Amino acid sequence: MTTQTSTNYCSSMVTPLKRVFVKHPKDAFISQAHLKENWQRFNYIEEPNFDESIKEYEDFLSILKNHVPTINFLPQFSQVGLDSIYTHDPVKFTKHGAIILKSGKELRQSEAQVYKEFLKENGIPILGELTGEAVSDGGDLVWLDERTLVVGLGYRTNLEAIHQLKTITKDLVDEFIVVQLPHDQGENECLHLMSLISMVDHDLAVVHSRLMPVFFRQLLIQRGIKLIEVPDEEYLNLGCNVLALAPRICVMIEGSELTKKQLLDAGATVYEYKGKEISYKGTGGPTCLTCPVVRT
Repeated sequence: MTTQTSTNYCSSMVTPLKRVFVKHPKDAFISQAHLKENWQRFNYIEEPNFDESIKEYEDFLSILKNHVPTINFLPQFSQVGLDSIYTHDPVKFTKHGAIILKSGKELRQSEAQVYKEFLKENGIPILGELTGEAVSDGGDLVWLDERTLVVGLGYRTNLEAIHQLKTITKDLVDEFIVVQLPHDQGENECLHLMSLISMVDHDLAVVHSRLMPVFFRQLLIQRGIKLIEVPDEEYLNLGCNVLALAPRICVMIEGSELTKKQLLDAGATVYEYKGKEISYKGTGGPTCLTCPVVRT
């Protein structure tokens, strides 16, 4: 892997994606036998089909390869589980390097330390690390713009993490906005801030307003961000989980036709992949499958 020498890492959700960390299902799911033994423990909707997950992932990768110059693969580690395929959550990148997080899902907490060693080995700066009782997932941290960080307060990110994140990012962030997340389907389900919003351009977001606090929705509108509303049935299909490869160039799971049409009508280019095995069953869409390292 080539060491990134620039200090300008990632403090955007939408600018052109230049470098990304991913993890192949062959290194996260490992085998059908491994899936059979672990899928219920990790609270998956169903047992993924290993062979199909490989096919789906290769299709997803083919989209990434056409748009992202550098794709780095996290290797297989015995210390981590099925969810390590969702590389977005253990760290969050800022302009000056990575923040090492600690998941609110206990089964995922070992991923942070493995990730930390991976970053060190590859010469990537670490800006800070959550300590003590702080827990947070990358899916709860959204860059609204380069100097505005929005953090979801819920079952995966607690108040102590928010206090520590404010301190770590104090020189990088002008506005630190806390959004309280709803109980929704309960403590054992994965509800992130990014379950409710995906930035597709600086002035365009895919949202599920029904679960969104009024103040946050109003704030987006006041900032001139056009909202694409995801209906309930498509929200359950991860239709709100849209990865921007560049402004108004995005990738989503197939099957959310109403959301896709609204994106197209807004001038976006939309790529789709079949994500039943690698996304829906583990409830992690294309943003979850990718950890943006550099955007320019």
